[in-house]
Amino acid sequence: MAEGGAAGGAGAGGGGADAVDATVSLALKWGKVAWEAEVPTSSTVGDLRAAIEARTGVRAAKQKLIGVPKTTTAGGGVDDDTPLSALKLKAGKHKVTIIGNRDEDALVEPTAEEREELAPEDDLDLPEEAELADKENPLYLARIAKRVETYKPKMLAGFKPGKKVLVLDIDYTLIDHRSVVETPIEMMRPYLHEFLTAANEHYNIVIWSATSMKWIELKMQEMGVTGNTAYEIACFMDHGAMITVKSADYGLFNTKPLPVLWGQFPEFASPANTIMFDDLRRNFLMNPDNGLRIKACRNLPVTRSEDRELLRLTEYLLLIKDLDTFEGLDHRRWKDYVRRKRRRDEAGIDDDF
Repeated sequence: MAEGGAAGGAGAGGGGADAVDATVSLALKWGKVAWEAEVPTSSTVGDLRAAIEARTGVRAAKQKLIGVPKTTTAGGGVDDDTPLSALKLKAGKHKVTIIGNRDEDALVEPTAEEREELAPEDDLDLPEEAELADKENPLYLARIAKRVETYKPKMLAGFKPGKKVLVLDIDYTLIDHRSVVETPIEMMRPYLHEFLTAANEHYNIVIWSATSMKWIELKMQEMGVTGNTAYEIACFMDHGAMITVKSADYGLFNTKPLPVLWGQFPEFASPANTIMFDDLRRNFLMNPDNGLRIKACRNLPVTRSEDRELLRLTEYLLLIKDLDTFEGLDHRRWKDYVRRKRRRDEAGIDDDF
């Protein structure tokens, strides 16, 4: 793969007189390393990967090439045997971003570019049956350990001994942040303050959003959560506490690993006393037994009068508050537990759950 000046003849983006001699100009980038190369259009995607491996040390099998089309100009699939001449590449400098780590750098953090290219949309979720097979992957554990050591949550009231821990998402869990409303307060989910007031008696409340701390502080201030005298918030956590994981079926995505919280506050939080509410299941895929997928709060101008999700979940939190441990609970069945409790109460049966 020659590096340097202009292509000698037209590449895949133009018509060359001699297809054998035609080249395409590539602008390649791997992390902070960038270079340019003139590549014969007769070479294959596999040849390109091999050249990248020689330059970066990232094995071909571990490379993801952003900018290499997934289909040929004829509509066929692309594999390592596909010649570059069969791809629609931009004239001039065609940009290719390489994502992947060298074996010796396996614990390197994902780059911002990786997250931007591969993370799903904020409201794109995984199916109920989705699982993360390798939760004990050393790469993930190393990222969690780094968060435990370096991440700084925004401390507010702090944690109180003797309480369990409730972790809450913001967007679509506590607020409908995309509906068009007259005032910010109209984004607030019905019964939010009543819910937080009831939960506060038995739970240390943590707000953990996949957004920035600035957004969290702004929205919680607008909703009247920050500084509310009826309840306390232990701390805020933002996207900086999240890690990137990869599923064989669903690709790369960001998630909220509760071991970060448990590692930073071991005297207050553990798998036995923590429950997380989030409208996206992928956010608790590292710790599915502690997660409860809440019904998404959307289109409040239409659904406001019918949205009683926080009232129902208040019942559930109060139902399980005195359990010695949450381990063994199936939070997917929370509605069944609440209905059973109601029936037994109506029948006058004392049920310790």
